[in-house]
Amino acid sequence: MKKKIIKRSPVAFKQRPAKEENRGHWVVALECEGEGNEPHLVDLSHCRRWDLQDGNIDTFKPMGLPVPGQPGSCVLSGGTLINRMNNTQAAVWHLSGEPVALPPEPAYTDVSDATVFLAVMGIHTFDIAEKLTALDLSDPTRTTPFLVQGPFSHVPCQIVVMAGKAELPVILITCSRGYAHDMTDAILHAGREFGLQPAGEQAFKKWLVPLK
Repeated sequence: MKKKIIKRSPVAFKQRPAKEENRGHWVVALECEGEGNEPHLVDLSHCRRWDLQDGNIDTFKPMGLPVPGQPGSCVLSGGTLINRMNNTQAAVWHLSGEPVALPPEPAYTDVSDATVFLAVMGIHTFDIAEKLTALDLSDPTRTTPFLVQGPFSHVPCQIVVMAGKAELPVILITCSRGYAHDMTDAILHAGREFGLQPAGEQAFKKWLVPLK
């Protein structure tokens, strides 16, 4: 008999899921106990993430979307976010959380299982981030969404600012899976004074739907 594959996020919040579902072998927390109002920390580690590397990266169209031309620039459409990292590399994040098949080209690598993926959202998002990084995530000269690469809580990260201070601020953070426990603890500790609470995927999707 075939063994059923179950994937669990590297993130473990103290709050138990109030509602969850199995999706594409992943156990996805839809809502957390006592999540209340934002600011929220949302675990999106079940969302598929691909690394795209090729010397002719500008010729690729992941999910039918063009790769942004400049490092640090992003394209968001239909729940897919593409982040240009450098001359030969881009990250493709599927924010819908639905299972997506990896393209057959060898330039793509699925990094979902190797990384942790978090969203910080709410009016105090930038206040929380400023306690954990010296990177300028609220640069008024840049148009959201945009990518910043560097240390967040002393961990090398890719950070995408999805919405700035004029809207409901949201930042997405991904880093190596091994830092999941320390990263979530650091963010929750930094956000304690602002009432930061873990939340399920539904909180993020309510914000994402109008943008798709």
